[in-house]
Amino acid sequence: MSDTDKVFAGSIPKLYDEHLVPMIFAFYANDIARRIAPLSPSALLEIAAGTGAVTRAVAAALPPGIRYVATDLNEPMLAVAAKRQADDDRITWRQADALALPFREAEFDVVCCQFGAMFFPDRAKGYSEAKRVLKGGGTFLFNVWDRIEENVFAHDVTTALGKVFPDDPPRFMARTPHGYFDQAIIRADLKRAGFGDVAIETLAATSRAATPELVALAYCQGTPLRGEIEARSGGDLQAATDAAADALRARHGPGPVEAKIQALVITARL
Repeated sequence: MSDTDKVFAGSIPKLYDEHLVPMIFAFYANDIARRIAPLSPSALLEIAAGTGAVTRAVAAALPPGIRYVATDLNEPMLAVAAKRQADDDRITWRQADALALPFREAEFDVVCCQFGAMFFPDRAKGYSEAKRVLKGGGTFLFNVWDRIEENVFAHDVTTALGKVFPDDPPRFMARTPHGYFDQAIIRADLKRAGFGDVAIETLAATSRAATPELVALAYCQGTPLRGEIEARSGGDLQAATDAAADALRARHGPGPVEAKIQALVITARL
């Protein structure tokens, strides 16, 4: 993973929240909320909260009186999340590194993380931190994207950019968001962290957007893929975005467009 893969700054958080959240993240955020509600946590920690898609969904599903701490490594993402969230005295926003959580042992009933584990430099260490802050009998619930071929828009954009930059194709999407899908590796990482009770479910859904141009904008300019494009020799961001839109339009039509997305949902219990 490149150091730039974790950089969500500048205009990225706003584009991410406006376009990618409804396009690919909202469905899985609601799924996380549906799984957490029956656990009835009194104290909940969210890691890699991003712009708050899961926070909003989970908060709406839980009763008054709980403690909810939402964290992210990137302050700009948390700023968008806090602005989007209605006033809620249950929620505390805090910048935090998943590999060095600033919390006591056995502090939370549930730890959740939506599409963040792929960005951990040391996944077993991140999972160990989640385990450390969980109470006995607690649950660690997270999801990761399946292989890029099962996520059609991401694959289409990556393929299109490979033609724009044939000598040095931007591979952020395949390398990081869609680079951690091997269930045997995930189970082994969790086992190294001390989790013995692990369940993994494959969950497919449909991604939708009003136009292929919005899909291209979301992926090329609303993710760290943007930095990869801009770093290429002669890398014109808008020209690359337009090329991705052309490829999406050729495959899916002028819009509205839809395509398959697929993730793995992992439940690890103490």
